[in-house]
This record gives sequence, C-alpha cells and structure tokens, in this order.
Amino acid sequence: MESQKEEWVTLSGQSVSGLTALQTTKSSERLNQIDRVRAKGVGDHISLPQLVVCGDQSAGKSSVLEGITGIPFPRADGMCTRFATEIILRHQPDKNRITARLLPSVLRTEEERLRMNSFQRQLDSFDELPAVIQEASTLMGIRGTSANADSSSPAFAADVLSLEFVGNTGLHLTVVDLPGLISVSENPEDMRIVEDLVYEYLKSSRAIILAVVQAGIDIDTQGIIQKARKFDKTGERTVGIITKPDLINKGTEARVATLAKNKERTKLRLGFFLLKNPSPVQLQEGINWAERMKQEIQFFDSSPWSEQNLDKSRVGIGQLRYFLQELLDSHIERELPKVRKEAEVLLLHTERQLVQIGPERSTVGQIRMFLMHISMDVYNLTKAALDGNYGGRDSAFFLLETDSVARIRAKIHMENEKFASCMKEEDSEKSQSYKSSIREGQLQVTKREMLKWVETVYHNTRGRELPGNYNPTLLSELFHEQCSRWGNIANNHLQTTVSVINQFVRSVLAHAVADDQVRIGIQHCIQRTLDTHFQNAKQELEKIVLDEQVQPITYNHYYTDNIQKAREDAARKKLQDSMDHAIKHDWGGKLHVSNTPIDLQRISSSLKSRVVVDMTQQACVESLAALDAYYKVAMKTFVDNVCRQVIERHLLNGLTKVFDPVCVSQLSDDDVTKIASETVQIRDRRIELQGLKLALEESLHELMN
Repeated sequence: MESQKEEWVTLSGQSVSGLTALQTTKSSERLNQIDRVRAKGVGDHISLPQLVVCGDQSAGKSSVLEGITGIPFPRADGMCTRFATEIILRHQPDKNRITARLLPSVLRTEEERLRMNSFQRQLDSFDELPAVIQEASTLMGIRGTSANADSSSPAFAADVLSLEFVGNTGLHLTVVDLPGLISVSENPEDMRIVEDLVYEYLKSSRAIILAVVQAGIDIDTQGIIQKARKFDKTGERTVGIITKPDLINKGTEARVATLAKNKERTKLRLGFFLLKNPSPVQLQEGINWAERMKQEIQFFDSSPWSEQNLDKSRVGIGQLRYFLQELLDSHIERELPKVRKEAEVLLLHTERQLVQIGPERSTVGQIRMFLMHISMDVYNLTKAALDGNYGGRDSAFFLLETDSVARIRAKIHMENEKFASCMKEEDSEKSQSYKSSIREGQLQVTKREMLKWVETVYHNTRGRELPGNYNPTLLSELFHEQCSRWGNIANNHLQTTVSVINQFVRSVLAHAVADDQVRIGIQHCIQRTLDTHFQNAKQELEKIVLDEQVQPITYNHYYTDNIQKAREDAARKKLQDSMDHAIKHDWGGKLHVSNTPIDLQRISSSLKSRVVVDMTQQACVESLAALDAYYKVAMKTFVDNVCRQVIERHLLNGLTKVFDPVCVSQLSDDDVTKIASETVQIRDRRIELQGLKLALEESLHELMN
C-alpha cells in the first residue's frame, strides 16, 4: 500500500502530488452518485455512464488495468478474467479502505441474489485479493473453483465483483474489467458466454470503451476493434490503448506510431494511447508505481521511439489516467440528465405494473377484493367504449389504430352501416332488375322477364278473385321469394358483431389484467356469459326472420304513398302512349285542336279506341308495384329491428355487466380462488418490482442532489 502513496511522475519529468490538484469535489460526488445507483441494481435496467476495459486474451489488458487503477491484480489461473470486475477509485488521502462486494446478475434466483448481496469483505491490503476472488468465484459456481462446481458448471459468470479503493488513488474513477475475448477454445460455449457478456457492456450507449490492442498485430484483425465498431460505428466513445510496443519487430515502429497518431485507416474520434507495460520479470520483482512510470518514460524517450514525433499527451499511463478522468467527468455531466429521465419513466412503468399485479392475495377475501378492482376497471373501460367516450382517464386504452376494436361503439356503427348497405344492395338488385345490365358478374333480368315471373306466380295463386284482381297470397309469395336471402345476410352480420365483441373483451382484459393466468380465468368466466348473450341474440334473429315469413303487414304510409305514386305513373304513361299513337295515326303526326266540344269528343274517341286492357297484365303490374312498395318498407324495418333488437338489446346492452362488481360478488369462494389465486411467479414478480421501485426512488433521490 505504501507504494500507492508515492508521487506520480509526468512525461515532462515534473512531479505533481498524484494529480490531486486536478480532482474536484463535484467529480467525486458525481461518481459516487453513479456508483450508489449501480449498487442498487438500477444499472441492470438503465445504462449508466462507465469506462469498460476490454480486449483479446493476452493483449496486456490486466497490466493496463493495473496501471490505471494501481491495483495489483493476481494473475494465477486467470481468475480475474472469469467475470466482470468493477473497480471504484476514490481519492481521499486521509483514508485507506478496500471493500469487495458482489453484484448478482438479474438472471439469478431470488435466493441466489440474497446470498450474493450478503457478500461483503473489508481488505487490509491487496495481498488478500486472490482469496476474495476465489471466494467470489465459488459463490458464482464457476467451474474449477469449488467442489460443488462440476464439469458442467459454467467457466464464466454474468455477476460482477465490485472492488472499491478509497485512499491516495490520485483520481476518481470507475472502471469495469471484462473477460478477455477468446479466439480459440475447446469449449465453444465458453466463447459464446464471454462474447455475450462483452456485448452486454459494449452495446450500452453510455459505456466508454477502452479497447486494448496489441502493437504487433494488425488492428483490423483484432476482435475487440471489430466488436467496438459494431456498437460504436463512428468511434465516438471508443479509446484505443496500444500495448506491448517493446515486443514488435524492429523497423515496424513507424507503423505503430502512425496508429498511435490516429492516422491509420482505423480512426477513433477519441484517439489512441500508447503504453509500455512492465515485463513479467519486472512484475515478479514487484516494480512500484514510480519506477514503472520512470521506465515507461525512458523507453519512449529513447531511439527509435524518440524519432517518431509522438504526441506526448498520448503516451504513457499517467497521461491516460488524466485523460480518462476528464473524459468520464464530462461524459457523466452530459449523460446524467438522461439517466434521471429514464429512471423517472422506469419508475412510472414499474408503479403501473405493481398496480396491475395488485396487492398480495393469499386469502379468499384478498383475492375477491383484487377481482373487485379489476371488475371496476373492466366496467369503466367497457362503459366508456360503449358510450363513445374515448378521452378521460381511459384515453390510453383508446389511443390505438383507427380500426381498433377498443372503440367498440364506432366499430359497431361501422358494421351496422355495412349491414344496411348490404341490404340496400339487395334491394337495388331487385329494383334494377327492370334494366338489362351485367353488374358484378350477375345478369339482371329485364322488366319483361320480371313480369313473366310475376305472371307465373299469379296463375299459381289464383283463387276466387275476379279477372283483373289478384289473390293476397300472390304478394306474400312474391315477397317471400324476394327476401329469401335476408336471414343469411343478417346472420353474417350477427357473427361479425360477435367476433368484434370477443376481440373487444380480450383487449379490455389485456389492458386491465397483467397476470396471464388471472386474465385467462376471467376470460373463461366472461365467455360463458357472452355465449348466453349470443344464443339469445340468435334466437331473437330467428324470430325476426320468421316474422317476415308470414303475410305482409304494414301500417306505414310510405307503402300507400308508393302504391299511389306507382298507379299515377302507370296511368300517366298509358295516357301518354295513347296520345302519341293517336297523333301519329289519326292526325298524321300533327294535332291541331281547339276547346270546342266537337274537337274534345274527337280526341276522346280516338283515345278510347287505342286503350286495350289486358286484365291479367293489369293484375301483374299492380302486384309488382305493390311488391316494390312493400319490399322497401319491410327491408328498412328489418334492418332497424336487427340492429336494435338483436345487436343492441342482446349483445351490447348487457356488455358492461359481463364482469362488473356485482358479478364478482356473486362468485363462489371456489370460483374466486380458481380464477385469481396468486402463483409463486406473481409473488416473486411483485417482490422484484417492489425492490426495483424502492431502488429507483432512492436512486432518483441520489441523482437529484
């Protein structure tokens, strides 16, 4: 520990007391805030600003980390490379404290998390670090570290070992050391685990990547650079650290210098640093901090490096430390407002999830009260949707696509209008049957053909009526033939509406109930009621369709108005035809008359001679006119009856009651327990959310200061 208290030497040869003049209280407090937030587990949910050291195996990563932190990491058996290690440095010259903690992964069970969270060790010196790492590895269940960790145990873990060093560190810094990337391994699963772990850190937009690369290897082939490029395409948060320049082939110094100057093809916005790590012999001899700095300066001040015109501010561990401190300080100040905002959003989301999951429900009374709250939400949502009230407190439910079934009143209107349009098209096909045309691939009959059909039915329905009259049965048979498709059209509309209502109920439950099992239980309960409503609606529709099978009945004046209009139009046409014929044949195409009785009698005689009455045709024409008039009246009545008596009365009017508080109060204790008893998963989820809520509230309090 005494070596850490020595003065650090700058490249220029001047001494400053551990760079302490560069440190500020604000810098220390900001880092402490982030560390306290991370220690609460919030970093598992929100990206926090941090430095991340990573590189290929054997790239000199451990020596770089030791140079930055001043902590002598044990190298035996590669223990430090089996999991992420968080190193926290806090400069307080009057203190001397080393603390080790375990931060469990979110993948751990609640029992494992409790056991790991209880792990905390106070170290008197770094000599105790190997034993602490061994103990942490055993707790993580890493292969080869304990008797309980067999060959099937993982070689790496997603947990984090946190090491906090408070003392004469020279700077305030938090660095995460990641396992080295494996290029060749007998176990491909080990390679995958390490890559996944590295990816989890690199993908965070708030992680500054310290990419350690070996000077003697082409940078484009080094795995860490490729992976850093994947997550930091512009190089704005990647610092390159070049190591082992003393091991390169002679004559290649210029190439390494070009890379260090950031002039190679691979450029980083934050540039590169060039370091010379102590040799294995020097480390074994226990080289101290001051000696390491001195030898590094001498190495780069000597030939051939002295001729490379290196930027002195980018050479050596001392300059790197200073740069990282400044970089992290500015990075935290820039990102902290975003962290606070994300924490506030996550807290709000967590609180909503807790509300949806509801309070603890281990007794029947608690379960019933839980269902009561859900039933009120279901009732309010359903009533708002049926009333067309898409704003207010439930507006979030209705902020969906315009065709969403959430806005069920609008959707039902749409479907009813489609049904009415379909019925009008049916009427249009009948009324347009007098015109010869081909419409939608269906040949329409002419008026002559229509009258021929009416005449056939007329002859088949003759009774005791005199010629020129028709049996009332004729209109019934004509109408029944013409409305034969109404039942199918209405039934299709009913099926469509039932489908819309079922979708709506599922949407309401998805919004109001977070627990999948509870949602399924309530859905089954509601479905029984909906099926009853559907059967009642179906029976009502059958009655309405059967009503159309009896003799035509109407007291709507629209019918008599249409009959009168049809007769007047027929008489007018007949008179006009007779006039045209008389003018053409009796007056040579010209009619010149006065108002004298002789001329008027002449016109009357001429018209009478042209009027020929076919009593059968007269009866058929009048019955067809009656059919047209009655069909329009009956069709409009049928559409309204289906929409009001079937859809509205049986499907919509009772929809708010399918799962309201009254319904819940009438459920038996067995049904209540069956529907909404709490599972172990829900209980654990509530505990997890409550813990996260508390951690977020405490973290926001920290970040607001």
